[in-house]
Amino acid sequence: MALMRAREAVMREFRPRLAAHGLTEQQWRVMRALEAYGGPMTTRELSDMTFLLSPSLSRITANLAARGLLIKKANPLDLRSSLLSISKSGKKLISRMAPKSEEGYRAIEGTFGRDRLEQLHDLLHDLAATGISKET
Repeated sequence: MALMRAREAVMREFRPRLAAHGLTEQQWRVMRALEAYGGPMTTRELSDMTFLLSPSLSRITANLAARGLLIKKANPLDLRSSLLSISKSGKKLISRMAPKSEEGYRAIEGTFGRDRLEQLHDLLHDLAATGISKET
């Protein structure tokens, strides 16, 4: 529960910024993952990178593609899969949102403190690296 409360505290800082651009948290996560990867990704790779289940990811990518924010093409190596990449419009939106996102990070850092935030980041990285199974 403490992890969920902490997540909610952080997301309260970002939700209004995302909503101002008509995006959900999950849509933003998909767009940032595609931008960070830098090239086309399979739906499986994107699912693994964003921790989104395939049915949710399908709805999200269909919405973003319909809005012209990402490009969705058939995967010639696996017809059950698609290749996804960020569109020019998607890149422009990310560029417009990046300063607002940085404002959010600065606000959290200002409230919580840089040293504590770095320590928390390190601890969360360590926790994620433990390999706690999805079933627990």
